[in-house]
Amino acid sequence: MKFSKKTKLAFILVAVFLIGLAVPSYSWTRKNVKEIETFYNSKLSPIIMIPGSSATENRFDGLVRKLNQDRHGVKHSLLKVKVWNNGRITFEGKIKAKDNEPVIVIGFENNKDGYSNIKKQAKMMNQAFEALQNKYNFNNFKGLAHSNGGLIYTAFIENYLGDYDVKINSLMTIGTPYNFTETNIKNKSVMLADFIAGKKNIPSTLHVYSVAGTITYDSDELVPDASVSAGKYIYQNQAKSYTEITVTGEDAQHSDLPTNDEVVDLVKQHIEGQGVRKKQKTKLEPQ
Repeated sequence: MKFSKKTKLAFILVAVFLIGLAVPSYSWTRKNVKEIETFYNSKLSPIIMIPGSSATENRFDGLVRKLNQDRHGVKHSLLKVKVWNNGRITFEGKIKAKDNEPVIVIGFENNKDGYSNIKKQAKMMNQAFEALQNKYNFNNFKGLAHSNGGLIYTAFIENYLGDYDVKINSLMTIGTPYNFTETNIKNKSVMLADFIAGKKNIPSTLHVYSVAGTITYDSDELVPDASVSAGKYIYQNQAKSYTEITVTGEDAQHSDLPTNDEVVDLVKQHIEGQGVRKKQKTKLEPQ
C-alpha cells in the first residue's frame, strides 16, 4: 500500500507529537520515582518539640544541652522554626550532615493561651510541618511538648497528621493540661470533649507518654495532676500504648519540668532513638 506525501507527513507529525509527550512523561516519572525512593530510604528521624503558651522556640535549649552532654557519637542538631501570624516561616540553625536525629523546635508568634488560639497554633504547626517535610523528606518522627504544647500536638495529630504519609513513633507530653484547670473529669472542657470525639484519628501505632509534675501532691503548682491525667480519655485504647508518669522533687514545678533530670532520662529512654535506622553489619565487618 502506498501513502501519499500528505499521509506520510501526517504520520510523521503524529509520531513527533507522541514522542514529545513521552519524553517529559518519562522524565517526570523518573523524577517521581527518585523522590519516592529518597522518602522511603530516608534515615532522618527528627524529634519535633512544641513549647507551651507564652514560650518561644528557645524553650528547650536547656533540655537539648542536657541530652547532648553524655550523648555518644553525633550530637543533636538544633533547628528552630518560627511561624508568624502572616504565614511567614523563619529558620534558625541547621541540621548537620551526619545527624539522623536532629531536634526541631517549632514556635509561634501567636503563643497565647485559650482553646481558640490552640486551634490556630495547630494550624500553624501544620504549615511548619509541611515546610519541614518538603525540605528534609523524613518519613517518621518523634514528638515532645511542654504544657499547652501537648494540646497543640493533640490537635495537630487529630486534624492534620493524616494528610501525610509520615509516621509519628512516640509522643511525650510534659505537664499538659488536657482539661485546663479543671480537677473533676465530670466537668469536661469543650476542648477535651473535642479531643475525645476526634481520637479515632490518632494512629494506632503511636506510643504516648504523659508526664506530670507534683510539688503539692496534686499539681505542679500550675497544672492539676487530674488535668494531666485526663489525657488517658484521649489516647488510651486508641494509641498503641499510653503511659502516665509522675515526677516529684525540687524541679517538678511546672516551668522546671523540661530540664528536670528525671524527665531528661525519660526522654532518653522513650523518645531518643525511636525510629532511627541503624547501620546493618555485614559479614565483612567485625562483630
